[in-house]
Amino acid sequence: MDLGISGLNALVIGGSQGLGYACAQALVQEGVNVAINGRDAEKAARAAQQLGPQVLALPGDISNGEARASLIQQFQQHLGRVDILVTNAGGPPPGPFEEHGHDTWLKALETNMLAAIDMAGRVLPGMKEAGFGRIVNVTSFTVREPYPNMSLATGVRAGLTGAMASLAREVAPFGVTVNNILPGLMDTPALVRVYRAQSEREGISIEQARQRMADSIPMKRLGLEEDFSPVCAFLCSRHSGYMTGQNFTVDGGLVRSLL
Repeated sequence: MDLGISGLNALVIGGSQGLGYACAQALVQEGVNVAINGRDAEKAARAAQQLGPQVLALPGDISNGEARASLIQQFQQHLGRVDILVTNAGGPPPGPFEEHGHDTWLKALETNMLAAIDMAGRVLPGMKEAGFGRIVNVTSFTVREPYPNMSLATGVRAGLTGAMASLAREVAPFGVTVNNILPGLMDTPALVRVYRAQSEREGISIEQARQRMADSIPMKRLGLEEDFSPVCAFLCSRHSGYMTGQNFTVDGGLVRSLL
């Protein structure tokens, strides 16, 4: 199915690896002009090269306001208006609520909530003027079903969800949609670090820790990038134009909420 977005311009935050990279790859396959962002300049450059010669690497730490402004400026210089924005950032550290101090909360808010809000605000004028725009935020399944020891991730991403839900209603008349994708236990480098740490802490093999996670999912397997990327591409497409302010869970049935 032709998604109708060939020739448009997309900025994928955190697109140098994991789910962000998968989203970027899906958009490239649809003929979109893509720029990817990542904190590590060398990693971002390698990822862009792997995605294709037309893909632009724009390294920078989105937790920094000046870096965000520079990122948009560079994108506009090379590609023009941002038609599609995908926001994605590595999750804040897990751990008991009492272990997270004020500074840790501030860093999580800046990286996983305020950065996405700021980026959306910077691209909206161009989208509204064009009468088309897609904003897709990668959040987490914990927004729907909170887990213990995930207060940071749940708190800041729930805040982002609320802000984006309100924004979606404000910009809907301009042809701009705002949606969120909630990944479950996806077998990405971030999750590998988690089950490696569990294996060391509990004295079990890495494969045992991995399998235990997989067994907790109704589909009995961890999610893959190819499970996630088509959802991202569809929400960026012209076919999703009547869907906004929604949260799409990609989790193999892990979340047990009714809605």
